[in-house]
Amino acid sequence: MEKELEEEKNVDSYFDGGLLQLIGWKIVGILITVCTLGICYPWACCMIYNWEMKHTVINGKRLAFDGKAIQLFGNWIKWLLLTIITLGIYSFWLGISLKKWKVKHTYFR
Repeated sequence: MEKELEEEKNVDSYFDGGLLQLIGWKIVGILITVCTLGICYPWACCMIYNWEMKHTVINGKRLAFDGKAIQLFGNWIKWLLLTIITLGIYSFWLGISLKKWKVKHTYFR
């Protein structure tokens, strides 16, 4: 058991993305969202999260993201309707719902 834990500690976890790349992707995401009046926010969200996962390594394994904007758009509509129906109460769960969706579509390569 100790040997397994020691081997796990020797495996690197890191993020190899650059600051300028991140800034560039975020600017593109903001421009897309603003120019489409928020309709393409799911696409911008998927684009940025995909870049983040491509540059993340955990225990020596690179992550990948297979979520599609159209899938997120469907959920986004559902979450918007739930927020309206519950008079805004569901909005407290929006962040966790988005996180669950992202994790569901993230895997090791």
